[in-house]
Formats: sequence, structure tokens, C-alpha cells
Amino acid sequence: MNKGNLESVFFECQGIRLHAVASGPAGGTLVILLHGFPEYWKGWSHQIEPLAKAGYRVIVPDQRGYNLSDKPHATAEYRLDRLAGDVIGILDQLGVKQAYIAGHDFGASVTWRLLTFHPDRFLAAAILNGPHPRVMQRKLQTSFKQICRSWYMFFFQLPRLPEWWCSRKNWESGSLLLVSSSRAGTFESEDLEDYRRAWSIPGSVRAMIQWYRAAFRHGLPAPTTTDWMVSVPTLILWGAQDRFLSQDIAEESLRFCKRGKCVVLPAASHWIQHEEPSRVASELITHFSSAHSASSINDTPKQHDWNA
Repeated sequence: MNKGNLESVFFECQGIRLHAVASGPAGGTLVILLHGFPEYWKGWSHQIEPLAKAGYRVIVPDQRGYNLSDKPHATAEYRLDRLAGDVIGILDQLGVKQAYIAGHDFGASVTWRLLTFHPDRFLAAAILNGPHPRVMQRKLQTSFKQICRSWYMFFFQLPRLPEWWCSRKNWESGSLLLVSSSRAGTFESEDLEDYRRAWSIPGSVRAMIQWYRAAFRHGLPAPTTTDWMVSVPTLILWGAQDRFLSQDIAEESLRFCKRGKCVVLPAASHWIQHEEPSRVASELITHFSSAHSASSINDTPKQHDWNA
């Protein structure tokens, strides 16, 4: 498939086949973009072209279980280490030693894992409305407000019922999730139809929910294994109107970054890269291009801008 400037490519990772779209010059520095729930590569569609025009080689995978990628059955196949291993597999197959990476939502969780356990593979990173795993772990244990916001995570632990609920009435719940939690007009009818098509692929809905089941059943490594501190220059972009995650999570996540910066967009929701497409693309390009500079984030260990 070649859709405009998008190429369809496949990778063999850890015994499964992953689909991705690619754009930009073949010799450009690699940027990996990781989507979250319940999206697929289309979640980054607004940022692909600007990054490619800036000279980057952009790879946006359908993460395992999503859209055209394989959908292994076992819950354990969706552990964070397996999800992160897919990204390392892509880098290895491309012969790339280091890349830039950005992750949104659950894709941010995978990014945090990669930055913690494979920091040598990444030049710089961006996190979009995705809590650091240790922060989310603590919030789900201590914050009643966050527990209420994350009710669906607990619902997804039930057998079979979540799959039925998500797929009933032509995927009404998924469409309503996107529309009701975003600014008006963010997701057009054509967008929702594209998502329904991806969700309708056999095995997709179960695989998507398996990410949450694996997160609860397999959890994080014990604190003694790693402190989960991130040394890679990291930009946290946060939509303040996020219905699922409180804004204080962004500041708490920043504390795990030795070289981190947080920019909060007051009017944006959880779907920040859809609602502020140009701003997000600009922030990514600026962050990636300046990560090596003496005046970059490397020299300013902790920064935040709560009224960007």
C-alpha cells in the first residue's frame, strides 16, 4: 500500500508480524511513534507529514493486537516487556542503533519502559498524556479520584463481558469514548468509521483489552529491579482537560526524568495530538532537533510550563 506519502511495511518481532506505516527520507534519523488505546497508527496521522518534511524517517506501528498487526492469544503476550521488545525488534531489523520515540496513552507506557530498560537505544523521547508507570501504580492504590477515572481498567479485567460491551451496536462505546472525551469536532465521522473498521478485524477487541489485563496481572518489576528513572532527554506534553488522567500526574511523572521538560496545553484533552496537531508536531520537531544541543533540555534537568 502507498497512501500518498505513506508506505505500508511489516516487521517480524518476537514471533509475530507487525504492520506499520512509514514516511520520510530513507536516510533520515528514525522517529518511532506509538499509539494508545483504542487507536492504531492513525492516531499519529497529523504528525507524520510534518516530521517527514523535517527530514525524519517516521515509522508508526500498529502495536501488537491492533489493526493489521498479529493478535497473540495469551494475556502474558501483552506484558510491557513484550510490547517494548517489539519496538527494539523494529530498530534491530532496520539496523538502527538509536532513534527518537514518542508515545501517547498506553503507547507512552511502552515508551517509559523502553527509556528505563533500553536508554542507549534512544536519543530523545516525548510522552503525550501518559503517566509514568510508577506514578500510575501509586495513583491506583491511593487516589480515589483516579480510581474512579480509571473505572474501565477494572471493568476490562472481567472475562468476555468487556469484549461484548465494546463491540455492541456497531462499536458504539468506542466511538462514544472518543467523541465524548475530546473537543467538539475532533473526530469526524470518517475517522470513526476508520476506527470501527480496525476494531472489527477478528481478534482485535480481545487483544486491545488484553493490554489492560496484562498490566494488572503481570504488573511492574519489583522496585529493587530498577528505580525507573529516565536519563534520556524527555518532553512531556499534557492536555489539561484529560478526562482520564489528572494533571498532577504530569508533574509527578516529570520527577522520574533526570533531563525532563513538561509542557501543559490548557485547552487540550487526552487526545492532544488530534486537537493540537500543529503544536504537537512543532514541539516534537523542536525537542528532537535540540536534544543534542548545549542549550537543550540536557542542561536543564527539570522544567515545566503549565500555561503554554
